Amino acid sequence: MTQARPVNAIEPEVDASVGHAGTRIDLDDVTKQYQVGDVEVTALERVNLHVDEAAFVVILGPSGSGKTTLLNMIGALDTPTSGRVRLDGIDLGRASPAKRAAIRRTTVSFIFQTFNLFPALTAMENVRFGADVAERADAAERSAEALEQVGLSARRNHFPHQLSGGEQQRVAIARALASGNPILLADEPTGELDFRTGVQILQVLQEQAGRGMTVLAVTHNREISRVADRVIELSSGHIVADGPPTGGRARTADLQW
Repeated sequence: MTQARPVNAIEPEVDASVGHAGTRIDLDDVTKQYQVGDVEVTALERVNLHVDEAAFVVILGPSGSGKTTLLNMIGALDTPTSGRVRLDGIDLGRASPAKRAAIRRTTVSFIFQTFNLFPALTAMENVRFGADVAERADAAERSAEALEQVGLSARRNHFPHQLSGGEQQRVAIARALASGNPILLADEPTGELDFRTGVQILQVLQEQAGRGMTVLAVTHNREISRVADRVIELSSGHIVADGPPTGGRARTADLQW
């Protein structure tokens, strides 16, 4: 893990519209607070985190630990109250809303627990949406390849209601892959799935990390963290552990929950 840079260091701002060659993620002394009525809630407090490698990273913690807030920061969906969040050198807190939107198009892709597929679009059309949003010139070819990667080429013309929960989640993953973005953020990607389907999804995420993507998956399920390359554990807005899984990385075949 690399050393944190000083929070007040000044760096040139990078144009997010040109895309990025790397996948570096830097959080320096990040605090996020929300006002809930008269109460100030601290979701993250002075978090330092650096990821500069293609890997399958699990962010582990119970409900309310700050893990989804952390994912939203990295994904340019939210900005810190203090500290800095940077993707490939771009300070997201200083970036305009338009620039953050460009970063979401060209750098990060999201997989949500509830799939978020368009019900009136086929599996292929849902996947193609990801490539079109990212403005990929080869959107059709990229979408077909992504659907094949998740093993659903034969289901390309099926609508979401004709697919199982696991198939819908794989379509959501294919949509993220079709964007061609180097960072994949998954919020409880197995939370709505049975064990067998959840293991299939974890295998797909592992494969993407093996192909050079940086995959960050949020979960409360400690068993899932056993197959990660790196586990970042959160408690009450603080990182309390960061490193490889205890006992070494396990095979997906060894998981139980």
